[in-house]
Amino acid sequence: MADKDELRMPVAALEDFVTRIFAAAGCDAEEAARVSRYLVAANLTGHDSHGVVRVPRYVGMLRDGGVVAGRVVEVVSENGAMAVVDGRMGLGQTVAPQAVEIGIAKALAGGCAVVALRNAGHVGRVGDWAEMAAARGVLSIHFVNAHGSVLVAPFGGAERRFSTAPFCIGVPRPGAAPVVLDFATSLIAEGKVLVASNGGKRIPADALIGRDGALSGDPRLLYGETEGTHARDARRGTGAIRAFGGHKGSGLALMCELLGGVLTGNGAAGPVPAQAATGPRRFHNGMLSIYLAPSFFGSAEEFDAAAASYIEYVKSAIPAEPGGEVLVPGELEERNRADRRAHGVPMPRAAWDSILEVARALGVAPPA
Repeated sequence: MADKDELRMPVAALEDFVTRIFAAAGCDAEEAARVSRYLVAANLTGHDSHGVVRVPRYVGMLRDGGVVAGRVVEVVSENGAMAVVDGRMGLGQTVAPQAVEIGIAKALAGGCAVVALRNAGHVGRVGDWAEMAAARGVLSIHFVNAHGSVLVAPFGGAERRFSTAPFCIGVPRPGAAPVVLDFATSLIAEGKVLVASNGGKRIPADALIGRDGALSGDPRLLYGETEGTHARDARRGTGAIRAFGGHKGSGLALMCELLGGVLTGNGAAGPVPAQAATGPRRFHNGMLSIYLAPSFFGSAEEFDAAAASYIEYVKSAIPAEPGGEVLVPGELEERNRADRRAHGVPMPRAAWDSILEVARALGVAPPA
């Protein structure tokens, strides 16, 4: 236990508990275990914003019909290299891997593939899907948006226009962890604001912006007043998350909306109909994914060797700070996995209490 406001949860016990919650919420045993596995996996990498803190929100969506258990994707159109896939509002951890599997198979057969996924529940940590492809030797690129989740202000603006619009690239490395670049195009992911509002790590003091242009790190700017409740609904706040990197992050967010939202048929983040300001929260992810088999471009072995050589060259740069280290994407996540498997998943007490509250409502006993 790190301090009085944080617990360390053993991985197996946490995964079992979350599995039982989703089973009680209406998922079959296989789906409940899968959703739990991916949520806990996000915690293991250090991406707590996409981990079990999402349990209350996912259960609420199942209860309100915002997502549906047990979905199988519908292939809307398809040829040898492309597919448009409808997730039919299934849980993201169920329908996203189905779409990724289609892309992997096509890329391995023909060298490249493009798969457009629409109407998916929250797909979680996008790096999971890049890692899934990389495990099969396939490089992948993902543009993601969330229809109905307008959270981020564009560069130069003080009002919401984008979703957090994640972008991800995964490069396979046989015999080593893949290189996985995975980030929200917002300065921080909305889930990090969610974690902070539940007693977790604070967000930067300039992560949010009010309509008056003032910068803030107070989660209430996004969620409204939260005192005395575990409920978090971004529709109650008046502020926005800022785009990262000024005009560059804002421009990339726009492209994620156009490719992951408009092109897939998922729909861009907004505008959100006025009636959606009340009642069950409705949103769905769109993801445009490009899959490339390195062997199609030449020798896969030569690619692997050249990539490894260049990564070694990058990491050999003199550290900017004494005792520092140059890291490439994915390395920190690998280290977090090793540490948290050994020592447990850190959990703010407020976040844990919100999960316990959901479990009690479903009649699920907590870990011993």
